[in-house]
Amino acid sequence: MPDSPVFKIAVPVPLYGLFDYLAPEHCNIREIKPGCRVRVSFGRKTLIGLVVEQASKSAIPAHKLKAFEQCLDQQPVIDETILKLLSWAASYYQHPLGEVLIAALPKLLREGQAPSIKGDLTWSLSHKGQQLDIDDLKRAPKQAQLVQLLQQLQQLQQTANSDWLNAHMENWRTPIKALIKKQLVVQKEQVCLAASNTESDSAPHLNDEQQAAVNAVEKGFSKFQPFLLQGITGSGKTEVYLSLVEKMLAQQKQVLILIPEISLTPQLTRRFQQRLNVPVASLHSGLNDRQRLCAWSMAAARLAPVVIGTRSALFTPLPDLGLIIIDEEHDGSLKQQEGFRYHARDLAIVRARNADIPILLGSATPALESLNNALHKHYEHLHLTQRASQARPPEIYLLDVCRRPMQDSLSDLLLEKIERHLQQQGQILLFLNRRGYAPLLMCHECGWTTECPRCDAHMTLHHQQKQLRCHHCGHEKPAPQTCPECQHETLHVPGAGTERIEQALLQHFPDVVISRIDRDTTRRKGSLDSKLEQARSGEARILIGTQMLAKGHDFPNVTLVGLVDTDQGLFSSDFRGTEHMAQLIVQVAGRAGRAQKPGEVYIQTHHPEHPLLQTLLNEGYEGFAKAALQERQQAQFPPYAFMVVLRAEATTAAAAMEFLQQALNIIGDCSIHETEVFGPLPAPMARRAGRHRAQLIMQSAQRNKLHNLLRQWIPQLGKLKLASRVRWSVDVDPQDMY
Repeated sequence: MPDSPVFKIAVPVPLYGLFDYLAPEHCNIREIKPGCRVRVSFGRKTLIGLVVEQASKSAIPAHKLKAFEQCLDQQPVIDETILKLLSWAASYYQHPLGEVLIAALPKLLREGQAPSIKGDLTWSLSHKGQQLDIDDLKRAPKQAQLVQLLQQLQQLQQTANSDWLNAHMENWRTPIKALIKKQLVVQKEQVCLAASNTESDSAPHLNDEQQAAVNAVEKGFSKFQPFLLQGITGSGKTEVYLSLVEKMLAQQKQVLILIPEISLTPQLTRRFQQRLNVPVASLHSGLNDRQRLCAWSMAAARLAPVVIGTRSALFTPLPDLGLIIIDEEHDGSLKQQEGFRYHARDLAIVRARNADIPILLGSATPALESLNNALHKHYEHLHLTQRASQARPPEIYLLDVCRRPMQDSLSDLLLEKIERHLQQQGQILLFLNRRGYAPLLMCHECGWTTECPRCDAHMTLHHQQKQLRCHHCGHEKPAPQTCPECQHETLHVPGAGTERIEQALLQHFPDVVISRIDRDTTRRKGSLDSKLEQARSGEARILIGTQMLAKGHDFPNVTLVGLVDTDQGLFSSDFRGTEHMAQLIVQVAGRAGRAQKPGEVYIQTHHPEHPLLQTLLNEGYEGFAKAALQERQQAQFPPYAFMVVLRAEATTAAAAMEFLQQALNIIGDCSIHETEVFGPLPAPMARRAGRHRAQLIMQSAQRNKLHNLLRQWIPQLGKLKLASRVRWSVDVDPQDMY
């Protein structure tokens, strides 16, 4: 077929470049457009690929070209704007285009299913099922168990979906089909997305600063303009977002809102639904595959005017996109740390520029990169300096715990403050960024500790489960009762995690409702929502949590915030460590005093004179950021330089280091003008999950020169002798050095 067009197809394999295919004879060539999915034979596998472009000829001889097997779409599933964004991202972040394009699709589309706006299936007892005597099913115990589960839900006036049934019963699909056949159970399809169908909440009056921020962004509605909204915690940034979204909806435009954490999605979605009364699509990893495809399809079909999601929601097709908002823009969760290592904030700016629309970045503690862009007038800098509803910022105090009596990491001073606030009907939030009972077990006789056999790290004691667990690789084993080395019967438990703090507080305040919120207590679906509601209502008087509690939550009853152990973050080996610690302290402190009751924040520390703590206490985040930017400039660290890390993992340390040395050797054949190279070096955690880790760091003051080097260098890495024996990855603009 010499005159047949050649289709350049991206295939989800770790190979750079596109692959040439012909169209099968039964396909209408005119319907095969860029962004359409096709089923292709690739080696011994059949894969779903994506058409990127059409060409008149191929560098491969015509008789060697294969035809793809099937075209799955009559219309592209990825439109031209998203295709352009992803192609740019694959080039910038040095990742194979096929993996980038396919990963941007919902899982069911990656598996070949058609776009769909069907909602979840739900099951409930029919009228006949409600009258059923359970003994009538004694010869069908699985069906009887299922009926009892549905009876429990019916008492709560709820229906069961597949997620709920999966969590409560194994192999439920066969018995439910039998119950439907007996007319004991009714199957329905939920509406995919809908407006709240309630009277919309009235918008509060914006204060002068909020209104000024809205006016500034509104002036730039029809052009590309980045805005940085820096507002102290509790200053009403969300009300600014809502006001802008309302104005966009009045112009029949769609809005994309990115947030860093899944825990923030439900509350933000509810707030937008209640105010706007329009379908709001949520996109995050907590959805099942059908829900995710439904929300994605609704947005692509212009049926969802507002999309709220975590970082991957950035790639949702939005034909009428008019505004992008990124909340908590400083948060490290916006950077993907595996596979395609993109930063959602930075790519969102590229998407806004391509679409010629404004983008608003919001945070109480902006990233130093964003502040630097604002200082150089690349972003328009907007400020909210006062709390909404006349609430005052909390008073912050350092508790010097040197030589003070401590019980399970709680000082007598902090316990006194907790008791006083409980007596005054306040709510307390204690923050400790370490889950579990204690960071390790230790023998006081011989010095044995709970080292992970697969990582350069200690295993954490989880007292309730009587387990040791590595939080880096997931390795678990029972906690010993005696020392495995010397059989001494008394094991020392130094340090504390959230579980130990909870037990200590239960002893001090046995009649107080205490809620621990961390990854261990929120594993089951719906558990996080119920715990957050318990916190917001004030039912739980003391809250203990990790970073899950530090971001964006509004607990109006909290009057005291205690940071149990900040010392662990004051001496990080990562150059971003102090920035992350400052952001965390300010964000956690901001949970206090958000309503009418004044708030207090107490920071326990053995280093009250530490420059970071003193700067935050006396000059706030603005003062810290100014000093930190000066230090970065002197050291020529980002944002005053651009960085790339080549990481390697292997079964031996020698193999990882040798691969990086080979990679370093071929840099000499590339243009290296004004680019510094450091390494090969062992990673700060040199062994993780049984693999040895090393890295090579490249840095340049000029982004273009660094990327010119990468374009010459990266294609050669896969040809190295050790490339097939190590796992290697390229991290452009890394957010951590671990």
